[in-house]
Amino acid sequence: MQENNNRNLWILGVSIFLGLSALGFLLSQAAITFKEYERTVTVKGLAEEEHLADIVIWPIQFSEASNQLQDIYTSLEGSTEKVKTFLKNHGISDEEISVGTPYVTDKSAQRYGGPSDAEFRYVANQTVTVYSENVTDVRDVMNQLSELGKQGVTLSGDEYQVRTEYLFTRLNEIKPQMIEAATKEARAVAEKFAEDSNSQLGKIKTAYQGQFSISPRDNNNPHIKNVRVVSTVVYYLSD
Repeated sequence: MQENNNRNLWILGVSIFLGLSALGFLLSQAAITFKEYERTVTVKGLAEEEHLADIVIWPIQFSEASNQLQDIYTSLEGSTEKVKTFLKNHGISDEEISVGTPYVTDKSAQRYGGPSDAEFRYVANQTVTVYSENVTDVRDVMNQLSELGKQGVTLSGDEYQVRTEYLFTRLNEIKPQMIEAATKEARAVAEKFAEDSNSQLGKIKTAYQGQFSISPRDNNNPHIKNVRVVSTVVYYLSD
C-alpha cells in the first residue's frame, strides 16, 4: 500500500514537472513571437502639387485731397466711376466689383503728428475691390492699371493694405490623390529600409495624415500655390 502511494506521488511529481516545463516553453515562445511582432519602422511620405489659385481678391485704392469736404467726396465719386468703368471695359462684371467706405482724414483735427502747414485740410482714401474666380483674366487687367493714372486717378496705399490675395479652395478635391501619393512614397521608403536590414515588410501598425499646407510657389508668383502634405506610417517588420 505504501509502495503504491509512493509511485503515485512520483508520477504526479513528474507530471507537474513536465507540465510546468511545457508551459515555460510555450510562454518563452510567445514572448519571442510578441517581441518579433513589435519590430516596427516609422517612415514619412511627402506629396506636393502645384495648382493655380481659383479666387483672386484685388483691392484698388486711390486717394483725393482738398480743402473743401464736399469737393473731396465729389472727387472720390468721380474716381470711383472711372475705376469701375475701367474694370468693366476689361471684362470684369458688376457682380465681381465692390466699393468700400471712404476714409477721410481732417488734418486740422489731428492733435499729434500732423504738420500745421499742410497744403490740403482733407485727405481721403477709397478702395474698389475685385473678387473673382477668373484669376488669369484679372491678372491681365492688373498689367493695364496705368490707364487709370492717365485718367487722373491717384492710386495709393502701401503694399500691405492693398495686397492682392490669391485663394485655393479646391483642397478637398485633391486630398485623396495626395494622401495616396504620400502613402505610396512612405511604403517605398519602408520597403527600402526592410531590404537593407534583411527584413520583411509587414502590415501597417498606425498611420497619421499630416496637416495640409498651401503656400505661394514663390514671391513672384503668388497665384501659383504649392500644396503639401506629409504622412507618417508605422509598419511591422519580420525576419
